[in-house]
Order: sequence, then C-alpha cells, then structure tokens
Amino acid sequence: MTQGIRKLLIANRGEIAVRIIRAAQALGIPTVAACSEADVDSLAARMADEVHVLGPARADKSYLSIEALIGALKATGADAVHPGYGFLSENADFAEAVLAAGAIFVGPSPDTIRRMGDKAEARRTAQAAGVPVVPGSPDELFDVESALKAAESVGFPLLIKASAGGGGRGIRLAQNAQQLSEEFPRAQREAQTAFGNGAVYLERFIGKARHIEVQILGDGQRAVHLFERECSLQRRRQKVFEEAPSPVLTQSQRETLCDSAVRLAEALGYKGAGTLEYLYDDETGAFFFIEMNTRIQVEHPVTELITGIDLVQAMLRIAGGEPLGLHQSDIRLHGAAVQMRLNAEDPARNFFPSPGVVEALEWPQGEGVRVDTHLYQGYRVPPYYDSLLAKLIVHGADRAQALARALSAVEQTKLTGMASTLSLHGQLLEQPWLHQADFNTGTLEAWLAEHSNGGEA
Repeated sequence: MTQGIRKLLIANRGEIAVRIIRAAQALGIPTVAACSEADVDSLAARMADEVHVLGPARADKSYLSIEALIGALKATGADAVHPGYGFLSENADFAEAVLAAGAIFVGPSPDTIRRMGDKAEARRTAQAAGVPVVPGSPDELFDVESALKAAESVGFPLLIKASAGGGGRGIRLAQNAQQLSEEFPRAQREAQTAFGNGAVYLERFIGKARHIEVQILGDGQRAVHLFERECSLQRRRQKVFEEAPSPVLTQSQRETLCDSAVRLAEALGYKGAGTLEYLYDDETGAFFFIEMNTRIQVEHPVTELITGIDLVQAMLRIAGGEPLGLHQSDIRLHGAAVQMRLNAEDPARNFFPSPGVVEALEWPQGEGVRVDTHLYQGYRVPPYYDSLLAKLIVHGADRAQALARALSAVEQTKLTGMASTLSLHGQLLEQPWLHQADFNTGTLEAWLAEHSNGGEA
C-alpha cells in the first residue's frame, strides 16, 4: 500500500474506472466505485471493494456533481479521489473541494489545473518556460474589433479557440477577415455554452499538421518524460487511432520536444501524470505547444507498453507522498505500440451512437496484446455517456510488427449486440498510407469522406 492512501474513491466510470481499480489493487489500496444508478451493474462496481451510488443516470446529477462526490467521499471514509479522464478530472473547483474535505486529489494542484485549463494562460506559461507556441493572440479576446486587430499579426488562415476549451470543442476556422467577423460571435456563444466562459483567442492554422503529445510525470519538484505519442488520426478532432512513439521524429527532434515538455512541467511544479500536446508542422519540422491535459489520457496504455511503466500506479504513489522514483536515464523506449478505440458507433451510418446489450464477446490473445475494457457478456451499455467500449492496444518490437499484430487482434475480436468501430480499424490497418506514416490531422476525415459510399467507413 502507498504510504499516504488508505482508501481510494474512483470518481469516474467505464474502462478508466476499471483501469484505476486494477492499479489500486496492485498497490494494496481498497477502492470505492462512485457510480450512477445506471452503472450499478458495471464491471467497475463489481470489482471495487465498495460501491456508492451518486444519483440518477444524468451526469450532472452524478459524475459531474461535486456535492454528490464529496458526499460519497465522506460517507465511505475514503481519503483519496482519482478523477480519471473527462467529467471533473480537470475541474479545479472539484480538486479544491476534495482538498477542503481533508482528502488527497490524485492529480496536480487546483492552481495548476486552473492555469493550464485556461488555454491563453497556458500559452503564456509555455512561452515563459521557453517552449515554442503557435503564433497567436497574446491575450483573450471578447469582441470582433479586437479579433480583427489581433489577426493582422497572427495571419490567415487562423483558428478561433475557446480559452477554456478542450477535447477538440469550441474551435472554428476563419480563412479571411470576413469569416473571422462571422465566426467570432458563434465561437463565443459555443464557448459560453460548453464551458461557461465566452473568452476566445486566435491561433495560426497549420494546414499539414500532426498532433504529437508528450507524457510527463512529476512530483512537484522534479519531472521526467516518457516519450511521445502520435495522435494525428482524428475524426471531428476526436482521436481514433494512436501510437507511440511517433513514426516521423528523428532522435534529435524527439529529444528537443520531450525536453521542452519536462522544462514546462518543472516550471509549473507539476505533480502527477500530465500530457503536453503539440502541433508538428510536416512541411517545416517545427513543433508548437498548444495545451496541457492535467490528467491521465485515454491513450496512456501505448506509453506504458513502450516504457514498461504503470502510469496509474505512479500517480497513486506520487499522490500518496512518495517522491518520483524515476530518473530520465531510467526510462528507455522499447519497440512500438498502437491503440485502437472501439466505440459504440456505427461507421456505416455516419458514426451514429449504437448502445445495446453485449451478446457474443471474444477478445484477442497473443504476445503483445492488451485489452482495456469495462465490457462483459450480457452487459447493457447505457446510452447516457461516452461511447468508448474498449481499447485494443498492441506492442511490437518495431512499428511494422505492432501494426501486423494490431490487424490480427482486430480479426480475433468478436463483439456483437451493437455496432462498433471495430471494422473501421480493420480497414484502416490495410491502408498503405497508414503503414507509410503518410498522414496528418486531416487525413482520416478525408479518407472517411472518400469511402463513405456503399456503406463502408
């Protein structure tokens, strides 16, 4: 058991709740599954030592209710909370409420969450640490006149981005001043509706960009990186297929990129696991910091497979008061790993949501194969939450072997009772451009549009 955590409350659901419970079990920490009424039969609820029902299925009455979660914390006697990803994982008010209740928040400080959650502030912090950022407006913008003035130095095309945004939401593209005038108030309304904050900023649009991110761990004093992940294959700015390391970086580029991430993490006094996201310009080889996620990422397993380090256990140890037990020289890159997200969506019907009851269920076996999921046969996938069903993660001695094993894993998987994106990954893994790593953040959507006829993804 870690020295500072006696009982852990998991403020989340689905596969990440299962993942956290397994990490806690490995460290001898008893767990409490805080779940909605819709999740009382979930795998996480079955695995946890205790279950506390937060409230109705609606997320605002359960997983997004700070009051309900603090009530669960006090009722169960848990002394630590792991927020997972999504929901309240990057909510500084929730982190403050946990600390005010005398418990441990498994993550960075509320101040760090607040600073890096404000995208304009995050840019300023990165610049102060000497980390390159995409050219953009230095401050938040609140009116069209200020935006047009700022655009003169930023240049077109540009993106209008919600300052408090995340997850690919609150972003609009403007090709010229007229589009900026039209899209700016729409972006403000979207930002206000989605995040309760109408502030936006401008950022230069890089046409052929890759999305590359760096995983870091810190203990508040010192930080290390665990190399980078390639996350360019996206649909509607949501990641679909991830891999580690990036297949395009040279060793020199990798060192420069990852060192910049450590520099920013240490400037923040960062505590826990975090991810710094960058845009990589395919045409120039330049990279630019865009934002930091102050939580565990959905795609963290590919990093675990190439480093052999359990990130969730590391988070729990650090939160429990242990110093970072790793030095940069301890962390080596071994082979390559890919992750395929299986969502309850129908690719043949424009990814229409497809919840249902799990009928037949068979997961792949073999060397280098890992499955992170909350499914079991007979489980009814509720329609109220994120559509992620499972993650197929595959490791190989090199990228070619990892991709070959990934295709085999897809072919071995059997999941019936609902439509899923399993077939999409089978098709992707047959594309020459994927094997040649010839893609950017716009490639997947262009390919989907080209292959949308005849019922194919």
